[in-house]
Amino acid sequence: MIKDELWQILACGEDTQHQFKLNFTNADALAAELIAFANTVGGQLIVGITDDGRISGLTTADIARLNQLLSNTASQNVRPPLNPTSSNIQTKDGLVMAISVDEGLNKPYVDTLGRIWVKNGADKRHVTAREEMQRLFQTAGLVYADDVPAHPATIKDLDMRAFSQYFNRRHRQTIESTGQSLPQLLLNLNLVRDNVPNLAELLLFGKNPQTLKPAFTLKAVAFPGTILHDNRYLDNENIDGPITEQYQRGIAFIKRNLRFVQSGRNFNSPSQLEIPEIVFEELLVNALVHRDYFLSAPIRLLIFTDRVEIISPGHLPDHLNTEQIRYGLSNLRNPALSSHAFHILPYSGLGSGIPRATAAWQNIDLIDDRQGNQFKIIVQRPSSLVENKVSSRSNKRISRIQPESQPESQPESQPESLEHRVLFILQDYARSKTDISIQLGQKSVSGQLNKVIRELLANKTIAYTLPEKPNSRMQKYKLTEYGVMLLNQIKCN
Repeated sequence: MIKDELWQILACGEDTQHQFKLNFTNADALAAELIAFANTVGGQLIVGITDDGRISGLTTADIARLNQLLSNTASQNVRPPLNPTSSNIQTKDGLVMAISVDEGLNKPYVDTLGRIWVKNGADKRHVTAREEMQRLFQTAGLVYADDVPAHPATIKDLDMRAFSQYFNRRHRQTIESTGQSLPQLLLNLNLVRDNVPNLAELLLFGKNPQTLKPAFTLKAVAFPGTILHDNRYLDNENIDGPITEQYQRGIAFIKRNLRFVQSGRNFNSPSQLEIPEIVFEELLVNALVHRDYFLSAPIRLLIFTDRVEIISPGHLPDHLNTEQIRYGLSNLRNPALSSHAFHILPYSGLGSGIPRATAAWQNIDLIDDRQGNQFKIIVQRPSSLVENKVSSRSNKRISRIQPESQPESQPESQPESLEHRVLFILQDYARSKTDISIQLGQKSVSGQLNKVIRELLANKTIAYTLPEKPNSRMQKYKLTEYGVMLLNQIKCN
């Protein structure tokens, strides 16, 4: 670290990747800080700084003692050991030590008491929830939800007819011709663990998986409007059974609740789904195969008049972001399930599902909701985009001084200022600048809209979804906590 970097960090204050400390004398306290960084995204521990960012300074004797303490702590008080690095910066107020810790490859890291620490904002916290511990083990590849024994299931819960058909189709031989017992064959196929069917077997070939795992279903609802809290619905189905059945019934639910349109101008031309069916085939398979099965929650399939949402339990693995998965990067969160789904569902296992879906239909938003611990895919329906453009043209014919049309998801009382209109547009989910422009009824992104977005970014009312790449073509904008609070105040006035 150079001196200019230090001033910039001190000016910005503490955050998840930067922690200020006056000094260290206790190995356990230092170990907790190192572990929290390694179990999260890495960061820097800057010693010789007060909590409010003022330099208190260290002596050369302090530096020598801290280096020895750091070496001993990283090797003896952290399991598995870490390899932090340190650098010293000379200031007019004394020396400052910057300790750098990379994100660990062998999570979870623990202290001598077996405690797991993670970063929580600028501070750290002790992990006690079982689900969070499981996620850390999952990240390190030490345990997979689909490989965990599905107690109290037994081999009797296996649908032998479905399993036999699958085995014959995949291996071109019968189970009997292998000469192996059923338990041994299931073990070889990674479908049992400790003589108990694992979750992959239960979800793929179980007779009634939800009798043992009731949360692993697909809940589908079609609404007559654009809001989730509507007390009415057009269609509703709790879709259970093996994931093959959930997939088939999920596709059927989508097809009966979306419109079919003429594919050509001729009256006798065949009708097609308003959004290509391959889009939902890819996205639904992605949800069923890659969701986090450590979370006892259903997948949600929500159909609104302007969009379709598929919400999967569990946010993206820590090393992935939405831009990466758009280009085919993937993570096998459930390897046993994936290996068999390749032969059962329209699934390639190559990370190509999301790219194929977005190639077939560009109006797809991918939202990695880490706070809500879920991954949301929003597919814009074509009617909402067309209706906004038509409404805009109609309004302009009536009067040039009438405000441009608003998206139907906004309340009847429309905000007058462009700043407020942008906030209303972003209230449900992140949008690109082009999407915002369409919702405003504009033919293209105007200079005024560009100016408003710059001002909203500057006062932290909205934020980039890709802050590290502000000029990315995949860039979208979302409300900050301050933006949400401001929007609620506007609605109340």
